[in-house]
Amino acid sequence: MFDPLYATDGETFRITRQMTEGLVTFKPGTADVEPALAESWTTSKDGLTWDFKVRSGVTFSDGTPLDAKAVCFNLDRMYSQTGAGATQAQYWSDTMGGFKGDTKTPSVYKSCTAKGASDAVVTLTRFTSKFPAILGLPSFSIQSPTALAKYDANDVKAEGDSFVYPAYATDHPTGTGPFVLTKYDKDNNTVTLTRNENYWGEKAKSKTLIFKIIPDETARKQELQAGTIDGYDLPNPADWDDLKSAGFDVLVRPAFNILYLGFDQKNHPALRDLKVRQAIAYALNREQFVSSQLPEGAKVAEEFYPDTVDGYTPDVTKYPYDPDKAKQLLAEAGASNLTLNFWWPTEVSRPYMPDPKAVFTAFKADLEAVGIKVNESSKPWNGGYLDGVDARKPDLFLLGWTGDYNTPDNFIGTFFSDPTSRFSTENAPWGATLSKALAAADSEPDDAKRNAEYVALNKQLLGEYLPAVPISHSPPAIVVSSKVQGLVPSPLTDEKFAPVSKTS
Repeated sequence: MFDPLYATDGETFRITRQMTEGLVTFKPGTADVEPALAESWTTSKDGLTWDFKVRSGVTFSDGTPLDAKAVCFNLDRMYSQTGAGATQAQYWSDTMGGFKGDTKTPSVYKSCTAKGASDAVVTLTRFTSKFPAILGLPSFSIQSPTALAKYDANDVKAEGDSFVYPAYATDHPTGTGPFVLTKYDKDNNTVTLTRNENYWGEKAKSKTLIFKIIPDETARKQELQAGTIDGYDLPNPADWDDLKSAGFDVLVRPAFNILYLGFDQKNHPALRDLKVRQAIAYALNREQFVSSQLPEGAKVAEEFYPDTVDGYTPDVTKYPYDPDKAKQLLAEAGASNLTLNFWWPTEVSRPYMPDPKAVFTAFKADLEAVGIKVNESSKPWNGGYLDGVDARKPDLFLLGWTGDYNTPDNFIGTFFSDPTSRFSTENAPWGATLSKALAAADSEPDDAKRNAEYVALNKQLLGEYLPAVPISHSPPAIVVSSKVQGLVPSPLTDEKFAPVSKTS
């Protein structure tokens, strides 16, 4: 489905980014915010009121005009989600908090007022370090109010463990972007977009843009070699040199991500013991994993986000590979005969984890070497893995994150703010304390004070809490034919295809 409000996965966003736009965007090749549908903005000293100057002369792909009223309609629509819609609008709840009428979870968003055609004034309930960057996320795209109403965009229904989306999301997404949806051919696994001839900016260089869904990484490589596709994302690092030698362009993104081994403290009492979690951290030979499986430029992660993000500090507890230390801590915790359920995903490559099976295999061997018995479970990424992790079924799981924008809150705030999340920190005596500290840091308007708070949080996360083990930061790549020109790799995987062309 193609309504970005209800999406959380990069593959949906890869497509919707070409059709919809937000008030702000990110400068190509960076995580820096720049104007999009808002040509400029100002803010009050307390950071609670934001006046966005909406770009004039812009129309949605259905021909209706973009104005301040349309902007406010969209933000109020996001804020007013209920039922299944609120469940699926996860990026809103992760960044803005609660929805309208939610008395338990306060919302950062208060209101939006249209002052004339070009002024959309957004009011917040508190300062947040992530504003206005979050407005560049695909989920905050501004879509046609006319089309949203005509095709019942909010009519999301839960059916068992899945969701059914309305005609707007499946057939009629309507944004201001350089491409429009032509067809989603499920039989042939293709999504076809065509150039928006009425686009307000520079027109797309390609008339047609086709996304082909190929779950297997080897099959993607074979199709590129056969010339049936012009590029694919996330080539296995082991294939980079061969692809380059064959004349393909391997475009490497900066490493703005994190792979981690998560602990779910709900089901296994031993994982509530810090010594056990530390033992697992010492047991993992992360240095060997990075050097043997990841591409040049990858690093062992010491914290839960890269060193380019505010609040990063070298002064945290380190966990070098030390199997003897791991065995000692397990013995001290009375957990020398520990058995853990370890999950890993199939049918997926992630920017931080190009080959999940190889990651699991390496770390399973490390855990068994210190006496931990591993019960393996593998499920398709969108066929039981993510749902199972969120239902808190595994003891250990592999996941990660590619940053959406450059703030600490986008990483550790997303991971650990909710004590009832997949890390089950509500079972830890420090779970609520951590949640409150993360909210307080994000709400601190003074840059220096906020940075100091995040430094302190990073020290606690690694030394006192350890809700997961940070594994690595890996520079993912996207590979294209030498005939493809103009593609700029993004650290956010925020590639835009309008400037891309193909020579014959």
